[in-house]
Amino acid sequence: MAPRPAAVALAVALLLLLLPAPAAAAAAAVGVNWGTMMSHRIHPSAVVEMLRANDVDRVKLFDADPWTVAALAGLGVQTMLAAPNDQLESLARDPRRARDWVRHNVTANLNAGVDVRYVAVGNEPFLKSYNGSFFNITFPALKKMQKALNEAGFGQRIKVVVPLNADIYSSPENKPVPSAGSFRKDINDLMVDIVNFLHVNDAPFVVNIYPFLSLYQNPNFPLNFSFFDGATKPVYDQGMVYTNVFDANFDTLVWSLSKAGVPDMRIIVGEVGWPTDGDKNANVKYAQRFYSGFLKKMAKNVGTPLRPGHMEVYLFALIDENQKSVLPGRFERNWGLFTYDGKPKFSMDLSGNGEVNYLAEVKGMQYLPSQWCVFNKDAKDKYKDLPASVNYACSNADCTPLGYGSSCNGLSHDGNISYAFNIYFQTTDQDVRACSFGGLAKITTTNASQGGCLFPVQILSVSGRVVPLIFLPLSLVLLVSVFTLL
Repeated sequence: MAPRPAAVALAVALLLLLLPAPAAAAAAAVGVNWGTMMSHRIHPSAVVEMLRANDVDRVKLFDADPWTVAALAGLGVQTMLAAPNDQLESLARDPRRARDWVRHNVTANLNAGVDVRYVAVGNEPFLKSYNGSFFNITFPALKKMQKALNEAGFGQRIKVVVPLNADIYSSPENKPVPSAGSFRKDINDLMVDIVNFLHVNDAPFVVNIYPFLSLYQNPNFPLNFSFFDGATKPVYDQGMVYTNVFDANFDTLVWSLSKAGVPDMRIIVGEVGWPTDGDKNANVKYAQRFYSGFLKKMAKNVGTPLRPGHMEVYLFALIDENQKSVLPGRFERNWGLFTYDGKPKFSMDLSGNGEVNYLAEVKGMQYLPSQWCVFNKDAKDKYKDLPASVNYACSNADCTPLGYGSSCNGLSHDGNISYAFNIYFQTTDQDVRACSFGGLAKITTTNASQGGCLFPVQILSVSGRVVPLIFLPLSLVLLVSVFTLL
């Protein structure tokens, strides 16, 4: 007698219940870059608590600063340590330096409970702007660091990498598609050696991709191609469809690696982000649009046309850094998801699942007194020494918000002067001598902020000292709009 349909259906349903559920796709691995090039640092333990509150479980550092790294001990935060570019020569020349570096920065931190996963050798050492300064020492330093890790017994557990900027590969102007991409001619042989060495040691390729820079460097670049909402004309390449520059850039690297003999090499995006000040396209609106689309993309694990699936990425950056060089552009000090005092700049969802809220801020911040240094309009002979005074202030503090297209670009003549005086005053921990300028400045308890231009009050420096800002050449200082007003 044939079984009844209802009985068959019930049996199938019971069987399905007994079968294991299909494995869910691995969640996108999203970490952050934690830089410390600021005059007033937030205590590392407070930053780490903020990271935990936002469920960030991996960080990429630009050095192995003991104060920063110690705060990560015992928390299970996957960590990338780094030997900066200024250490490459010593590492390349003397194997003892690599062994010492591993002993002090890897072995000691592992023993203290830091989850070290990667060691970066240098940071973007082959940038065109470096004019080949690190060509001959990066690979030797990489090999010696790998050997030192192997000798210490960590070679399988911890991977040595070289974070590289996307300017190391490109497609020709007459064929601007990913499949035409390859490594730069001046470093092609070197890159072939490096990527094959990394591949043999099961280490990933770490690349920094910045859609913002595509827009910044090319006035004819289509704005919408920088984002992920499909509002642009796609690019077609050998059956692949590209609707954003991130995917096109990433797959140009995939093609470059394939031509170098490692088509299946794992890729980590070491830096990706959008600045919020310092350029007409560096603003909160565009940053929020970029991150919203990017994080949704990560959550869906769609990858790129050539590399669909899971990706590991590190957002750049965690907190604004007012000591960074502005040679690449005035935006360089404003990549942070958080302001100088640990407050989120805009609402966002790190999970990419659509639950958009403001990120948890750094708790317990303490500030200097609520006072500002402003232009004294009643000063005698007030315009006599004014240009020199403003030059001095902006040479020793961060006046980049005054630049064209920046958040304070719309200030009046007097407002520009007051901003310069105040930012210098705050940078010096409100030293009263820093608000003099021969009688051109005065201290006020009235908030000097105007419109969308914040006149900040600096935080207390937890390090017990103020780190002086890097002195800028006068030619760079003159880039800010204040000098066009004087």
